[in-house]
Amino acid sequence: MTAVRPLGPEQRAQAWADLAAGDFEVLVIGGGVTGAGVALDAATRGLKTALVEARDFASGTSSRSSKLFHGGLRYLEQFDFGLVREALHERDLAVNRIAPHLVKPVPFLYPLTRHWERPYVTAGITLYDALARFGGLADPMPAQKQLTRTGARRLFPALKPESLVGAIRYYDAQADDARHTLTVARTAAAYGATVLNSAEVVSFEHAGGRVVGAKVRDVETGNEVDVCSEVVVNATGVWTDDVQTLVGGRGRFHVRASKGVHIVVPRDRINGETGLILRTEKSVLFVIPWGSHWIVGTTDTDWELDKAHPAASKADIDYILEHVNEVLSVPLTHADITGVYAGLRPLLSGEQESTSQLSREHAVARPMPGVIAVAGGKYTTYRPMAADAVDAVAEDVTRRVPPSVTENIPLVGAEGYAAMVNSLDGLSDRWGIPRFRAEHLINRFGSLTPEVLDLATDAPELLEPVPGAEEYLMVEMVWSAAHEAALHLDDLLARRTRISIETPHRGVESAEPVARAVAGVLGWDDERIASEVESYTARVEAERRSQEAADDQEADAARVAAPDTRAVAVGRALG
Repeated sequence: MTAVRPLGPEQRAQAWADLAAGDFEVLVIGGGVTGAGVALDAATRGLKTALVEARDFASGTSSRSSKLFHGGLRYLEQFDFGLVREALHERDLAVNRIAPHLVKPVPFLYPLTRHWERPYVTAGITLYDALARFGGLADPMPAQKQLTRTGARRLFPALKPESLVGAIRYYDAQADDARHTLTVARTAAAYGATVLNSAEVVSFEHAGGRVVGAKVRDVETGNEVDVCSEVVVNATGVWTDDVQTLVGGRGRFHVRASKGVHIVVPRDRINGETGLILRTEKSVLFVIPWGSHWIVGTTDTDWELDKAHPAASKADIDYILEHVNEVLSVPLTHADITGVYAGLRPLLSGEQESTSQLSREHAVARPMPGVIAVAGGKYTTYRPMAADAVDAVAEDVTRRVPPSVTENIPLVGAEGYAAMVNSLDGLSDRWGIPRFRAEHLINRFGSLTPEVLDLATDAPELLEPVPGAEEYLMVEMVWSAAHEAALHLDDLLARRTRISIETPHRGVESAEPVARAVAGVLGWDDERIASEVESYTARVEAERRSQEAADDQEADAARVAAPDTRAVAVGRALG
């Protein structure tokens, strides 16, 4: 890999100049994990590539998932063996080779409610493990373990004794989805891709019956540039149909949005050492360990309202609490909830009435010459989705395109990660920070951690915790502004870190100190600092109101009432 390029204000200005001046072979629209994956795949095949995102990287679905890298145990019941096998391979690839600093194994319990379930569930998890091992990588996940009721409650004392007769422990993996997506985009930039957020496609250029580029608007300034490209890739998830309408003509497939809501509660509210997977009448419910918190979710309902800011209603939260409390000896209440987030799954539209029954397979199509659309799939399988999309791109560009190589491309921070872990004590001593803080940084930045800490060489105050969010250091905020394309307070508190869902105040107490810390990097004066804090506070207040609303319509009305930091014109978002 070439040197890791910072994505800061200077590089942003250069990227806009490159966008206006260059004839690209591939222009990718959409900065979620799929679009970032397409940009990385294309760049590592030697294609001149640009990636544009109307809002922020991972601002849509890719920051609002269950944060799991998993095969999808429930898809075995739908006989989607190919999908499960592919996802398990990607899970193990991420853990072992591509992103070991970001993607970590995590144990789960599958509680059994009837004795007759054990052989059935055992067969399913045995197949799950076998699919992972078939042609798999070295260092597979630990095999399943059969547990009695007593053994299960030893690992998860919070379970009601009467809620299970036994359990099976198995392993999957998890990651901070927003940080992972950003890292994929940064890796694409390291391999030469021009990468921009707050860059909205407002129209497409046509010539000779094909698309030959697009007009891209800088959401921050309003300036527009014309971008020439041999192929445009529509990787906009739930906005796929909106972008196709902008292109003109009919799409080859349609995308249906399914809302998934999660709640976040402090770790001490549930006494357990593993995750849980619970069956519901509609789908499954996960209880996932998340640092000093638990993530509990998800719901699965149709959503046809605002796509940029899907809102969780009180009904959604009540559904999650009702189902998780069926198995917890000490029930969770609304007062226990630290954070709530809602995301939209981009499902390929089918004949079924229920979104929970729609396939998580992905599709790639060429709706018109010069345009490739990719949609569907699941977060874990972003890499093969991207490879398939670039395979389709290869048919439209003027030169031969080699096969995908991303299976062997570590993400930024992965190279040297193991050595960095072995140097934890030295890192801790060098900077005078506790070992747990050094470990926290390494599991977010990998081998780039010394560069992050170098920002504090002449500013030791940056090694202080973020006010109101002591799990993070102020140096992380400045690094995100200088190197990770953060342009707004919302980017920093909701995606570069997860303060917006991990603190009872949801980031409001941290907002002004963080804004002042990054002001020098981003060129903010006192007026801009006040504006950013005000906008962020309004976002939090709107989300809280939406979560008290009775239904989707009321929740949506409450959420969209907050002013938007990015004035995106098309369909309120292409993020």
